[in-house]
Amino acid sequence: MSATHINHDYLPGEGATLSAAQAALEGRKRGLKRFLPFIGPAFIAAVAYIDPGNFATNIQAGSTYGYMLLWVVLASNLMAVLIQTLSAKLGIATGKNLPEISRERFARPVTIGLWLQAEFIAIATDLAEFIGGALGLHLLFGIALFPAALITGVFSFALLELQRRGFRPLEAGITALVGVVVVSFAYEVWIAKPDGSELLTGLFVPTLDGTGSVLLATGILGATVMPHVIYLHSALMQRRVVGRNEDERQRIFRFEFIDILIAMGVAGLINGAMLVMAAGLFHGSGDPVTTIEGAYARLDHHAGTIAAVLFGIGLMASGFSSSSVGTMSGQIVMQGYLDRQIPLYLRRLITMAPALAVLAMGVDPTTALVMSQVVLSFGIPFALIPLLMFCSNRELMGSLVNRRLTSIVAWAVTAAIIGLNIFLLYRTLFGL
Repeated sequence: MSATHINHDYLPGEGATLSAAQAALEGRKRGLKRFLPFIGPAFIAAVAYIDPGNFATNIQAGSTYGYMLLWVVLASNLMAVLIQTLSAKLGIATGKNLPEISRERFARPVTIGLWLQAEFIAIATDLAEFIGGALGLHLLFGIALFPAALITGVFSFALLELQRRGFRPLEAGITALVGVVVVSFAYEVWIAKPDGSELLTGLFVPTLDGTGSVLLATGILGATVMPHVIYLHSALMQRRVVGRNEDERQRIFRFEFIDILIAMGVAGLINGAMLVMAAGLFHGSGDPVTTIEGAYARLDHHAGTIAAVLFGIGLMASGFSSSSVGTMSGQIVMQGYLDRQIPLYLRRLITMAPALAVLAMGVDPTTALVMSQVVLSFGIPFALIPLLMFCSNRELMGSLVNRRLTSIVAWAVTAAIIGLNIFLLYRTLFGL
């Protein structure tokens, strides 16, 4: 009898990969081959940390303050590693995702409320991602935003078709798009020729300079966690490879932690590269870049057409990949909170409709991005607080329950993130 249970209905056509995962768990593989079958889920989750909403903030920080706020990007990335680790651990330990456990543990009215806010989060997520994909197409090819958003929808449907074919094709597709973003910003950094000593100082010496830098740092930190990806990561791990005993679950968690470190490391490097590019090319001009369109135009002027085109391609890839991740999250929250499912493509149409409506009305893209981030901020406590409650419950988690120090750090990070988002919401809504 195999020591590992595999849900083949959930993972069609993955026999070779699953056999490799089983061999790794049973200790029959050594070296790098042990980890390869488990690499992938965190890259899907990491897409949320390089979505179009990150572009404008990181570029504005670099163009206004140079390398000074790089340490904020690093701190944000460490927070992301912690939060995604807890989410993945919940799925591994329980075999269930966060919304499913919430449905079991909370009263029905609470569950309905959590589902409704999660649906709004899915819509707001799609708004940001569609704007990114549409902007990329608009900047590169001059396509109007609304038809560009329709094209983005077509690409997101193509990625969802990969999901129907199994987890490996989907992970490969998402990872390829992330790779496009990596290549784009690697070139931008090379063109920017960053100052090494200033870069290291900005990365490791926490510094702020006036109210503006505080607000930008707050924006970077406050946007660290996207609620939909907390739901998603627990679901990605719940049925991928299921250990039948505590020892196997511990091994799966260790393998996934490596996956998280690599994926979040890549996401952190991309965010840092955005800031470094802006610092190297735009800082000191006396006219900080505050919009994605402005960054594209300034790149074309200062660094040439190739740099601007690669920036647009990276933005487009970010929007395409992250829009599909938002749809997957929408499926998970409905299935988990309500124990109901609708066809994946219908879900795609439902969540993309409000985004298309906003663009059809001619709303300014930057304004729409701000609107989406405000809605996302509302959803953060409803994902983070239940996650920490459940991960601290030994009855649920078994040997993977949070250690006391982990819980203390996680609650401190959660309080900081929620506090920062409340501050940003207040400032956005009341202009203070």
